[in-house]
Amino acid sequence: MKKYLMVFLLIFFAISLVACGTSGQSNSTKEASADASKSSEAASSDFPKKPIKLVIPYGPGGATDVIFRLVAKEAEKHLGQPVVPVNMEGAGATLGARHVKDAKPDGYTILGSHDTIATSYLSGSSDFSFDAFEPISLLTKTINIPSVNAESGIETAAEFVEYVKANPGKAKISMIPGSTSHFFMAQFLAETGIPEENINFVGYPGTGDEVAALYANEVDFSMLNIPSGKGFYDDGSLTPVGIAHNERLELLPDTTTLNEQGIEIENATNRGLFAPKGTPDEHIAVIEEAFKKALESEEVQNKVNNELGSITSFLPRDEYKKFLEEREATLTEIAEGIDFENK
Repeated sequence: MKKYLMVFLLIFFAISLVACGTSGQSNSTKEASADASKSSEAASSDFPKKPIKLVIPYGPGGATDVIFRLVAKEAEKHLGQPVVPVNMEGAGATLGARHVKDAKPDGYTILGSHDTIATSYLSGSSDFSFDAFEPISLLTKTINIPSVNAESGIETAAEFVEYVKANPGKAKISMIPGSTSHFFMAQFLAETGIPEENINFVGYPGTGDEVAALYANEVDFSMLNIPSGKGFYDDGSLTPVGIAHNERLELLPDTTTLNEQGIEIENATNRGLFAPKGTPDEHIAVIEEAFKKALESEEVQNKVNNELGSITSFLPRDEYKKFLEEREATLTEIAEGIDFENK
C-alpha cells in the first residue's frame, strides 16, 4: 500500500512540475509577444525619425515642381522632419517614378506625380501604373485649358472645331507623346467628332516647348493651363478657348467651360503622393495627415488656388485609390483610340 502511495505521489509531483513549466513558458511567450507589440507601436509612433525624400519626376521650375515644394514645406511643420524634394527628370517622368517604385518601402522615399504614371503605361513607355504604388493622398488639380494663338482670331474651342471641319488636314495640334496633353487631345477629337486624319499631331518634349510653338504659330492648338499660359493670356499673345472643368475659373472668368460650348470634357492634371508598395500603413497615415494639414494652411491655399492656378483637392488614401482606379479606366478608354506607334 505504501508502495502504491509513493508511486502516486511521484506521478502527481511530475505532472505538477510539467504544468508549472508550461504555464511559465506560456506566460513568458505572452510577455515577449506583448513586448514586441509595444516595440512595434513605439517604432510606428516615432516615424519619421529622419528626413523624407520626395522625388519629383520633372525638372525644377515647372508647375509640378513648384506645387509639391510649396506643400511639402508646409507639411514639414507637422512631420517634425524635413521633406527633401529631389528632381529626377527623364524618360517621360518614368525615371523618378521607377526609382520610388523600387525604393525601400519604409516611408522615407515617396513620389510626387500625377496622371502621367498611367498615361506612360498605357502608351507603352513604362511597364507599371498606379497599382505599382501605395497611394498616399491626392493634393491638387490643375484644370487643363485648350488654347490658340491670338492672331488666329478664334475665341472658343467650338470655333476651332468648325475651322478644322472646314479645313480638313490643315490644322496642327501640339502634344507631348504619351503624356496628359496627348490624351487630352485624343479625348477632344473623339468628343467633337474630328477624325484623327483631319488634323496633324506635332510632338514636343515638354510643356515649355508646346507653349513656345503655339506662341510662334508653329501649331494652331495646344493644351495649356494657368501655370503655363496665364502670362501669355494676360499679354494677349495667346487665347484660352475653353475650360475643361465643370465651372469657370476665377482667374479666367470670361472664358467659358467646354461644357458650356457643348463639348462634354472635364480634364485636369491630378497631383498626388505615392509610396513604394509594401510601405507600412502607419507610416503612410502619418504622411497623409501631415499633407492634409499642409493644405489647410491659408497661405498654401492662396498660393495654389490664386497664384498657381490650381485647386487644392485633398483625398485620403482610400478615396484616392478609388479615384486612381476610375481615372485609369477613363484613360484606358481614351488610349484605345490612339495610335502611339505613329506619333
